[in-house]
Amino acid sequence: MTRTNRRPMNDVMDHMKKVEGVQMGRGGKLPKPIKWIGYILFGSFFLVMLLGLLISYIN
Repeated sequence: MTRTNRRPMNDVMDHMKKVEGVQMGRGGKLPKPIKWIGYILFGSFFLVMLLGLLISYIN
């Protein structure tokens, strides 16, 4: 399905597109810099938790 012939999810989205001129973009897609910040934050959180578990297991 191409971007131009997508069917609206519901009547509200159809109204927003036809009357108010809102584009129907892909929902939930973040910009790349924000996505990378999230990867770094969650990755570092996971590594710190794993490191903490390893250190507590060794002691």
